[in-house]
Amino acid sequence: MFIDRVKIKVKAGGGGNGVTAFRREKFVPRGGPSGGDGGRGGSVWIEADEGYNTLLHLRYNPEHKAERGRHGEGSNRSGKDGDDITIKVPVGTQVFDAESGDLAVDLTEAGQKFLIAKGGKGGWGNAHFATPTRRAPKFHYQGRPGEEKELQLELKLIADVGLVGFPNAGKSTLISVISAAKPKIADYPFTTLEPNLGVVDMGDYRTFVVADIPGLIEGASEGAGLGDRFLRHVERTRVILHLVDVSSASGRDPVDDYNIINRELANYDEEFAEKPQIVVATKIDALDKPERLESLRKAAKTDGRRFLAISAVAGTGTDELLKTVMAEL
Repeated sequence: MFIDRVKIKVKAGGGGNGVTAFRREKFVPRGGPSGGDGGRGGSVWIEADEGYNTLLHLRYNPEHKAERGRHGEGSNRSGKDGDDITIKVPVGTQVFDAESGDLAVDLTEAGQKFLIAKGGKGGWGNAHFATPTRRAPKFHYQGRPGEEKELQLELKLIADVGLVGFPNAGKSTLISVISAAKPKIADYPFTTLEPNLGVVDMGDYRTFVVADIPGLIEGASEGAGLGDRFLRHVERTRVILHLVDVSSASGRDPVDDYNIINRELANYDEEFAEKPQIVVATKIDALDKPERLESLRKAAKTDGRRFLAISAVAGTGTDELLKTVMAEL
């Protein structure tokens, strides 16, 4: 199950209390204060880990608590520090304060680590307060509480190329042909219910990552179909491949499809209009009316966008498409 948004609670450990104690030893008639300090509470860290690609593991484990520090003891013995805990999340996870909505950190690199809740300081024992004029202090400090927060975690996949288009435009077929990804492919709308990632190997150690985004329809920015909840996974991409079905099987006009999707992208984020976009006519093996292809070509040219025609099933035009994408990247 692909989960890209969860809410969790984190609580750092409280510091241990200091202690009031005095040395009482044989042959030491005036033993001084010997109360040790409390230990520091454990902190909560968040770390980006390449081993995760979803936030599913946090949906059913929403509370995370670090260990509190131990109390100080006599004979100037300090309490043990509490152990820190680390919450592993996928690369590309954004961490927000659930109450204020402020972004705390954007974890975009594997191994990136962030202190999200700091453990409380340990309290001082009475030995800490001894001075030449105050030789027998009879007080100590309590440990400080650890930070406690409610967090909203949102995952934005990190990919070089994003595939967008109407349902059944051929996005899943294309990613299955150009990479090792194995998405579900069928001849009905909304076959893809969650984003899929694929790595394209161009040889000579040149690769790029492609994200297949579930199909959009008119009104997606207002919640129609699967809505726009997956569009945030396109935000980090450098190039958009806009796939448009030019066969008559869809029963729709290719230019209308092209304009509708671009309108939904702009409604979600105006910056999408600034991203490099390559318009890709798909299913040309089933093309029965050449004018459908030409009208789409003209629309793309009017907008100043590159245009390519392919058939992922037949393998027509895919090599040229990959070379064009690599050059754009």
